[in-house]
Amino acid sequence: MKNIILMGECMVELRRDANGVIAQSFAGDVYNAGVYLKRTCPTINVQLASQVGTDLLSEQMLSAFNNEEIDSSLVLQDPERMPGLYWVNTDASGERSFLYWRESAAARWQIENYDDAYVAQLKQADIFFFSGISIAIIQPEHRERFWQVVRELKESGVKIAFDPNYRPKLWQSVEDTKAQYNIAFSLCDIALPGVEDFDMLYGLSDFDAVEAFLAPYNINEQVIKDGPNGVVVIEGSTRTFITITPVDNVVDTTSAGDSFNGAYLGSRMTGGTIEAAVSSGATMAGTVIQYPGAIIPKSV
Repeated sequence: MKNIILMGECMVELRRDANGVIAQSFAGDVYNAGVYLKRTCPTINVQLASQVGTDLLSEQMLSAFNNEEIDSSLVLQDPERMPGLYWVNTDASGERSFLYWRESAAARWQIENYDDAYVAQLKQADIFFFSGISIAIIQPEHRERFWQVVRELKESGVKIAFDPNYRPKLWQSVEDTKAQYNIAFSLCDIALPGVEDFDMLYGLSDFDAVEAFLAPYNINEQVIKDGPNGVVVIEGSTRTFITITPVDNVVDTTSAGDSFNGAYLGSRMTGGTIEAAVSSGATMAGTVIQYPGAIIPKSV
């Protein structure tokens, strides 16, 4: 069985539903990707590498992982800390904004518990996936250890996948972000950047500019996403542009990129072509943005 490990943070999500009632669920970019990967490719073992608390919400979160068939054996528990929380608001066009309470979230300290036995379990993965948010939430003093672990995984044959997923408020400075992303790009085998993120961080606003930026790095598979404007995939020396059919009924764009990532990676892990993987990712993202919240009902 193929195995992917997604490292990062799952949070408590709060939002108002159509009736004005506050709805509570669980979400986080790498977790969202894992959920949609598992839903589209149930034969893949999907593991989350993270840390929660021992409180009631943490236990409910672990139950949510189980309900989504996400393997939580790599989810650590910290008795002194709890999960982070965020409030999401969407405007009339479905664009979202967030308020976060995550400064003392348990996931921010997970790396200090990555001992040799834990890393040995990470090495069982076919793919190890993390995002810019995954890096940003790590305590700065723990990042050197994180990169050491990523290098060990790569040397052991695990493919490294990275989505920049840039959130300015999580970083101390642009320079800090660029320095960390430089390490990530130099280590990853699969990159899944969005043009919007590159525009905010590097001032690069089209496929060609992002492709040129990534060219010096030894990244075998680059999946450059630009929402309804299409996707460019560079695999080795082959460049493929794939058009995307826009969705008219946009309710909530939360998790659009995450769901694309999950479905894309799942398709590729099960032998799908570039075209099939992009189609799977676009279909999933197009479905997700027609419903409120990061994780839509399984029945959809």
